[in-house]
Amino acid sequence: MDTSAVQLPFRDYSLQPAPRYINARCHICSVTGAIYNGYFCNDPIVWMHKECVELPSEINHLFHPQHPLLLTYEEGWWSCFCALCGETKPAKYFYSCSTCKIKVDLTCGMNPPPPAIEHPICHDHPLVFLKKRQEKTPCEVCKNRILGSSYSCLGCELYFHVGCIHLSKEVNHPCHSDHPLMLVESESLTDNDKKTCFLCGQQPHGILYHCSICNFTLCIGCIKSPPPLVVENVKTHKHPLTFFPRGVYCTCNVCGHLGPGYLNCGVCRRSVCQFNGAYSCLVCPNYAVHSRCATRYDIWDGVELEGKAENIEDIAPFKVVGDDLIRHFSHSKHSLRLHKNNIIYDDSTRCEACGHPVEFGRIYNCEECCFILHEKCANLPMKKRLVFSTLPFLLLGPGNDVCKVLDCKLCGMFFTGFEYKSQERRQSDIDVHCGSLTEPFVHDGHLHPLYFDQKQKELPCNACQKTIRDYMLCCADCDFNLCLWCASLPKKIRHSNDEHILTLCCGEEANGKYWCDICEAELDPSKWFYTCFGCGGTLHVECVLGDFSRLMPGCTIDYRVYTVEVVFNNHNTRPMCSRCHSRCKVSVILKFREGNIVYFFCSRSCFLMHFSYYL
Repeated sequence: MDTSAVQLPFRDYSLQPAPRYINARCHICSVTGAIYNGYFCNDPIVWMHKECVELPSEINHLFHPQHPLLLTYEEGWWSCFCALCGETKPAKYFYSCSTCKIKVDLTCGMNPPPPAIEHPICHDHPLVFLKKRQEKTPCEVCKNRILGSSYSCLGCELYFHVGCIHLSKEVNHPCHSDHPLMLVESESLTDNDKKTCFLCGQQPHGILYHCSICNFTLCIGCIKSPPPLVVENVKTHKHPLTFFPRGVYCTCNVCGHLGPGYLNCGVCRRSVCQFNGAYSCLVCPNYAVHSRCATRYDIWDGVELEGKAENIEDIAPFKVVGDDLIRHFSHSKHSLRLHKNNIIYDDSTRCEACGHPVEFGRIYNCEECCFILHEKCANLPMKKRLVFSTLPFLLLGPGNDVCKVLDCKLCGMFFTGFEYKSQERRQSDIDVHCGSLTEPFVHDGHLHPLYFDQKQKELPCNACQKTIRDYMLCCADCDFNLCLWCASLPKKIRHSNDEHILTLCCGEEANGKYWCDICEAELDPSKWFYTCFGCGGTLHVECVLGDFSRLMPGCTIDYRVYTVEVVFNNHNTRPMCSRCHSRCKVSVILKFREGNIVYFFCSRSCFLMHFSYYL
């Protein structure tokens, strides 16, 4: 496919080919529906049909032979009264004759309705075109009212929508080639029949195509726009996916054709039926994806980034400048040295990227100032494709001593370290904890691998039993769901309350009562908690980490118009929270000074409630 930019003759847009299947409104013809193999513009963000982009700037029309019709654009949102079909449509683009002051919509300009059809698909008799409206008469095919021009059988006194006359009563589709699909009214289906389209997931009104044998349904739009044969640039898989239109009753170990229904979809993790078309990887013999899932907007990225400058492509996060010496992008003024052994634990010594204490593993340390990175954090990729967006995320380093507190979109935690930021405007900041999660996600808290999903209803996390915000890691077979905060909990950690290393315990069934060594309140052992195998102590996760564990102690953060300090809670007397009036029990708290009054906050909710009330 040609990937060169296309310059529209009537607008100064630089467009790129976008082979993605998407339901959107075409910027040119203003028709909302399925767009495949069209064009995409990054600025402004618009989609266009391929045939609309390639419209000629001037046409000679049989309806108006005396003058050529010019492709015209009018700024704003105007209605076009088409002199040919007599319909008024919202349109910015149309064909017009400046001499005769007439307008013709794009459809009538390029594909004008013939005055008569001798052998229509929808009827046994010839049909004639009627410009006059027939609002009280339903279309014989879809049974909906006719609001504009129509075709009519004068002998039978039947009327048809212009768009319905070419609909066949029976079609063969690559997604379901075992049986033909029949054109039926949606109201004729029973409650047990599948009424949603297999490809786009929408529930069509009026008419649809249905297979009663397999209970399989497609809408009219997906009938007209079948899935592409090959899908490339799929963010959930590294190889191109090839569409196989029908079931194959054996599994080939060489080419990886679909087997008899034993595969699970690589996107939604549900079973892939052999009787419905799906995409399979020719390299990986056990990977298959539903045709609907492979062409989803959040799965297939198309080529939206082509034509945009990407200066960090293939750039490493650091340069090696000597033996165990690097110059990291986030600390370019000094070199960092790798320390492999003899790391002394100090709660005040924390990684600039993730905000967690330096306690296990190897680190990079600046010998001229207090800048430290975990080795794994120093190797975080500068550019990464995450499942939360089709566009790649860019790694950004920390700010100055006074910085704006960031709020992770996925786990809801404040953080001041490195962030992954998407080029999509609707995407917010993501901290490196959530940004480092990959699938399949293997965790001691569950027997099976977990995969990302977006919640469709209110669901509790199996680890903390709190309501999941948006994205989660789940096991569909076991109905196990894990929020991203719990998925990124450190498996081992130190705490000032215990001289030993604490280990994350992923819940257990117990008859006796457990008590937290920090807050001294009862602990629910079915929730995840930290335990000390040396002395047998148990601790709440929230008491060990708290809501501010990803903020760098010692720095100040800007929140709205206020400056707040991030401080350790390591004095002999714990301060009182200014909102909930309880002793602050977590290791890191927030401090706000106004004149001679000092406020302390022990949790995110206390902090936000105070400033909400304060304003």
